[in-house]
Amino acid sequence: ILMNPSTVFSLSRSESLWTTEASGPGIYQVYWFAIHLMTTGGSFLACGVIISGLYFTGYLDKVTRILGPGLLSIGLMVLVVGVVLIPITKKNRKQPVLKRPLSYYRPPQFNV
Repeated sequence: ILMNPSTVFSLSRSESLWTTEASGPGIYQVYWFAIHLMTTGGSFLACGVIISGLYFTGYLDKVTRILGPGLLSIGLMVLVVGVVLIPITKKNRKQPVLKRPLSYYRPPQFNV
């Protein structure tokens, strides 16, 4: 297969082949804050479930009485905030940026 040398040269100079910035930021770069909130909230929630389970089995009664429900509530709250942040971020990405036209009317200014 013979290719035109100018085609090969133009393909090798294409920026979209070598950089990912032409296609936009990745999903992790856009939703990083929501992902961190969800993983943190999920881990707190899992620890709260485990500690609450230890309370109901009778182990460490004094410690788990306060720590279990506290971790459950904090974990659930942070997890829900992370889940709600995803549609908000998605909506903010889709809104068009309003740009001022290149030529627009300016009223005359008189400096006296």
